[in-house]
Amino acid sequence: MLELALVGFFGIFAFRAAKPNRDEIDIIPKGLADKLTKLWGVAHDSMRESKLLRAEKALLTILKIDEKNAVAYNRLGILYAKQKEYKDAIDCFEIASSIAPSASSYHNLGLIYYETEHYDKASVAFEEALKLEDSFAARHIAYAKVQEKLGNEKLMFHELERAAELEPNKETYLLLQRAYETHDMVEKSMEMDKKLHTLVVPSGRPKRVLRPRKVVV
Repeated sequence: MLELALVGFFGIFAFRAAKPNRDEIDIIPKGLADKLTKLWGVAHDSMRESKLLRAEKALLTILKIDEKNAVAYNRLGILYAKQKEYKDAIDCFEIASSIAPSASSYHNLGLIYYETEHYDKASVAFEEALKLEDSFAARHIAYAKVQEKLGNEKLMFHELERAAELEPNKETYLLLQRAYETHDMVEKSMEMDKKLHTLVVPSGRPKRVLRPRKVVV
């Protein structure tokens, strides 16, 4: 019923912030800092050009220099997820979350658990992400999708309604309307249909559900 595109979500989270904080690099001796800067550039360009093996080597080299770099672990997790190497992706996101918890790493972890049908674990990961950042409709939609799989209909509707409140646009309204229709909630579905017909979209690019920005840790 609901749509949750794994690759699409990772595409959003991958490189909103392509490089770590400059202040963090400055803590490392200048020679290593310069090397790290070059490696981050290689990793970023390689991911963008889908040269995944080259990107992996760059990220692993970064982790040899700075073994507690949560950003590198998160990027590596995204890389493995793109290749459907889910076990390695889970390991990377879990390490990233343990070093420096962030909404993005927990959300990415939830997406992997969802894709591998570990719905209980996905639910916990999405909950942790929402505790840290709950202002994006996409997070609530993902959490709703898991609750649907777990049979928690009340919580599913609550999360979809929250997503529609945060971002009242065609995408969130359609998801909520389809949920109402599937559960034979005719009056609620008709209410959403009215909202869809009266929805005013500003001229220019259509409004879409905002994706969470990547948090640099």
